[in-house]
Amino acid sequence: MSYDSYETLKIEMLDNDIMLLGLNRPGKLNAVSKQMLDDLEDLWKKLRNDFKTRVVILRGEGEKGFCGGVDVKEGLTPDLMHLPGFYEYQVRLAELQLLMRKIPQPIIALIHGAAAGAGFSFSLASDIRIITPDARFSAFYINVGLGGADMSSSYFLPRHIGTGRAYEFLLTGRFMNAEEAMNLGFASRCVPKEELLDTALDMAKDIVAKEFIQIRLTKEAINANLDCAGLERALDMENRNQVLLVMHNMDKGRERPFG
Repeated sequence: MSYDSYETLKIEMLDNDIMLLGLNRPGKLNAVSKQMLDDLEDLWKKLRNDFKTRVVILRGEGEKGFCGGVDVKEGLTPDLMHLPGFYEYQVRLAELQLLMRKIPQPIIALIHGAAAGAGFSFSLASDIRIITPDARFSAFYINVGLGGADMSSSYFLPRHIGTGRAYEFLLTGRFMNAEEAMNLGFASRCVPKEELLDTALDMAKDIVAKEFIQIRLTKEAINANLDCAGLERALDMENRNQVLLVMHNMDKGRERPFG
């Protein structure tokens, strides 16, 4: 599958079928343009049916930061200055996070500097967050006259850090710093910027050591059980996955289907 035609994304395939994906508008703090929206939509849709790529490492190119949000100046074209056009644009932005959750590959986000607005939402929709000491996060939408609930923020943030602190960040738009992100369990690791990629690669290698179907079913179960009606439904999903994996191992002729 080809990933070499994107204007705003920098993609490199590393060893062990790990994709290094860079948001590549460093002069604009990697802000989401209409072209980047097109590129990300196409990329996430392709990855959903890509059974060779095992892990995606997502980062922002350049020294300034991860992603500063949506490029409002570039985005406010005449076709968006009326309700139908802007509504379609808003829906497409929001669905990027849904597409991220639907791909079978775990997404490890590497965040340095600012992750604001859309950048915050991209970090929310990733599976694992590794940050630098200068990383900071904001549901910045509310600071520019919009609601603080946008692009999945009101869904993911309470689930990541609990409702009490989530209300604070969504209602005020203030930045969560790296220390808060670690203390709240929002990020997994905090390392110097020069160690970001190596830390992610070590984690990715642990993931790719497992079979693709194991990782896919685990991500699917986590997604489903974030919304399940209770313990019984959560157990149903786990039981289904474990039975599928035992049958998979037996079909491959393994004498020990449990490992």
